[in-house]
Amino acid sequence: MIHIKRLQEEGADIIALIGEIDASSSIELDLSIAKSVGEGFKKILVDCSALDYISSAGLGVFMSYIEEFKDRNIRMVLFGMSDKVANTFNILGLNELLQIGKDKVQAKQLINEV
Repeated sequence: MIHIKRLQEEGADIIALIGEIDASSSIELDLSIAKSVGEGFKKILVDCSALDYISSAGLGVFMSYIEEFKDRNIRMVLFGMSDKVANTFNILGLNELLQIGKDKVQAKQLINEV
C-alpha cells in the first residue's frame, strides 16, 4: 500500500512516496505525476526516502513519462532511495534513464542544472 503526499517548494512539485508501490498502487503514482504535469510544473522531485518497495509496475510508471517529459521540457529527479529500492532501479538500468539524487539537496541541484 502506498501513501502519496504532494507539496510545493521553490517552484518544484515534491511527490513523497510512503510505503510500497505494487501493481494496484502504481495507479496512484501515475495519477500524482499526471496531476503535477497537468498543473504545469516543470520541476518534479520524487521523495523516495520512505519508499519500502517498488514493483515493475511502479518502475513502468516512471518509464512511461520519459519521452513526454523530454518533449515538454519537464525535469524529474528521484531522491532518497534506500539501497534496496536503488538496487531495483540499477538492476534494470533505470539509473541511466532517470535522474537520481542521493538526497533532497542533491536532487534540487540536479533539477536546477541547465
